[in-house]
Amino acid sequence: MAAHSSGQEPPRWEIVNDRLLNACRVWDLRERRYRHPNTGKEGDFYYLDSRDWVIVVARTLAGELVLIRQFRWGSDELSWELPGGIIDPGEDVVTAGLRELQEETGYVAKSGRLIGHARPNPAILNNFCHIVLAEEVELSVSGTDWDEHEEIEVRALPETTVMQWARECRIGHALALNALLFYQLDKAD
Repeated sequence: MAAHSSGQEPPRWEIVNDRLLNACRVWDLRERRYRHPNTGKEGDFYYLDSRDWVIVVARTLAGELVLIRQFRWGSDELSWELPGGIIDPGEDVVTAGLRELQEETGYVAKSGRLIGHARPNPAILNNFCHIVLAEEVELSVSGTDWDEHEEIEVRALPETTVMQWARECRIGHALALNALLFYQLDKAD
């Protein structure tokens, strides 16, 4: 296919068919057949249909950022990241973030606010990941409420340490890095 010159927008392909291949607990694997509007070429493409996610940048009263470490089946290793999870149907993004923060870490916040959102991987996913900032978080007396397969280490670390870990890929989770970028942009405003 010919390359487009600078400034010329590529055409949007047309959906011919969309079908479910496999329903899973967290997402559905789907197949779409697309047709190019100019050439008529068709192809089958696969994507994961998922609910939106939320990631929380939680800052303690002492100015530390709350990190979690848990086992990840995709990478088959422990992963340092920020708390977060799936947004329930109809749930407000900030409410979901504060819920996930408490469930995974035991930290609570009086309020939070949305500081950004992005598409995790538009090549294969159709959802958004929203980033919530929760400031002045404190440990609650109620503790955590992990999902069936969660075991989580929780650490509050100085912001400089967290940013150093991001530079060193000690925090390698792309969505956590994205959230830290939005956090830095928010601080710069």
